[in-house]
Amino acid sequence: MGKQGMGVLVVVGMVSMLLMATAVRGRWEWEEEEEELVNMQSRSRAGVIHLDDSSLERFAVKAKSRSYSLVIFFDAVQLRDKPELRLDLLRTEFELVASAFLKNNHGQPSATKVFFCDIEFGESQASFGNFGANTLPHIRHVGPGNTKLKDAESMEQNEMARTAEGIAAFVESKTKFRVGPIERPPPISKKQVVFVGGVLVLAAPFVIKRILTQDTPLHDPKVWLASAVFIYFFSVSGAMHNIIRKMPLFMADKNDPNSLVFFIQGSGVQLGAEGFAVGFLYTLVGLLLAFVTHFLVYVKSQNAQRLFMLITMAVSFWAVRKVISLDNWKTGYGIHGFWPSAWE
Repeated sequence: MGKQGMGVLVVVGMVSMLLMATAVRGRWEWEEEEEELVNMQSRSRAGVIHLDDSSLERFAVKAKSRSYSLVIFFDAVQLRDKPELRLDLLRTEFELVASAFLKNNHGQPSATKVFFCDIEFGESQASFGNFGANTLPHIRHVGPGNTKLKDAESMEQNEMARTAEGIAAFVESKTKFRVGPIERPPPISKKQVVFVGGVLVLAAPFVIKRILTQDTPLHDPKVWLASAVFIYFFSVSGAMHNIIRKMPLFMADKNDPNSLVFFIQGSGVQLGAEGFAVGFLYTLVGLLLAFVTHFLVYVKSQNAQRLFMLITMAVSFWAVRKVISLDNWKTGYGIHGFWPSAWE
């Protein structure tokens, strides 16, 4: 073999060694980053790592050879009190998914392949801009081969996505790793169960005695009457809608922050005060009709009966007119009367 052949072998050997050293160095770097992320994860709440601009740059952008994914929850302290965003609730659901993934993948290689993180707008505005995150709630998946933050996959904001199960489905579809069953904390703790059980045991003899002597609030007709009125008001006021949607009683006017808005124009949405107002009108008419049919018939004076009937009709007409006017203002639909064709 000539000198030229020897030179070629030397060059090839040096290039191979350089490539191997680069690969080993890159592997060592992302393994070091994985180890640090695991340490941060162990010190974090529910396994959700808090990132800022610098740490996100290090673990997502500069770590080009990484083998792990980042699932990032976007948060903003100043917007947590907005009931329509429900950031606190969504953050809790996100933590449930992170805890479930850690528990169900403990001791497996997949445990270091997906890390759940969060960033806060007040301290990471640059990262929000790099992601192009303009609205909240917002969740992104930064895959292993993704170094451009704007190209990170975003989770669709629908009703299912606002639950832990929806977030878990998103994570599994993007990372190809199983999250596992999600365990929600019980509504009451074991200590509370023991306390309630003790109270029931101590109160059982007294309660049984009152039941046998029919001396309980449940044996009082007035309690049933008040309960029936309350249930009627609860149903017609849309209170269940307000509870499920966590609608406020009122909100500040966008055009005038010093004034309040109690009624919102638009179909399918209402504030708490609006529901209570409509519920009050419905309940008022119902109570008047109940009084007329159950109590007024026992009044002996016909003049008193006629007077109260006129008052009932006038108040009922006014209440129904108010409800119809509100519905027309909110939806744009009007109510029109027509004579039967046989009367024409």
